[in-house]
Amino acid sequence: MDGLILVDLQNDFMPGGALPVAGGDAVVPVANALAPLFDTVVATRDWHPANHGSFVTAHPDLAVGELTTLAGLEQVVWPVHCVQETHGAAFDDALDMARVDEIVSKGTDPGIDSYSAFFDNGHRRATGLEDYLRKRGVDRIYVLGLATDYCVKYTALDARRLGFETWVVEDGCRGVELTPGDVDASIKEMRDAEVYMIRSEQLLGS
Repeated sequence: MDGLILVDLQNDFMPGGALPVAGGDAVVPVANALAPLFDTVVATRDWHPANHGSFVTAHPDLAVGELTTLAGLEQVVWPVHCVQETHGAAFDDALDMARVDEIVSKGTDPGIDSYSAFFDNGHRRATGLEDYLRKRGVDRIYVLGLATDYCVKYTALDARRLGFETWVVEDGCRGVELTPGDVDASIKEMRDAEVYMIRSEQLLGS
């Protein structure tokens, strides 16, 4: 069975948000068009406590985009974003939540970040997404959302490691590009891991 994972289509990642991804709002219509094709649709969200260790407010000597260490892992310093129960953490109003069967929260531990929808960055704690998909009989997943070079990439790579056939909907993603070329490098990394790329019109026409 096929499942669709909508990654972090939240206000803070949209234009005007705290951590905007260029063109992020263009992803939402793709999500809405594809969701009716799937029996299982999961929406993931960053759901950070206000004191999350990835936030620039926790590192007064550093600027957004610089690197530090969190939980023994290399960590990008991010602006404060997607804080639990705030407008920025809410899903974009244009996203059709009636099609969403499950919401998976990540990044809830202030001591470690979680790019993947399956695990924290250290693979120390699972989010429950794998168990949910297995119980629904899902063995092939399609991933879209924000951002290509972070949460989409790590979600797709973990899905492959867990044995799911994994496809990324390229026109349903946008990237952060902290460094020029990050998106292209991320797509190559996913392809090398046997994650397949597809476009929404190929799915809609099938």
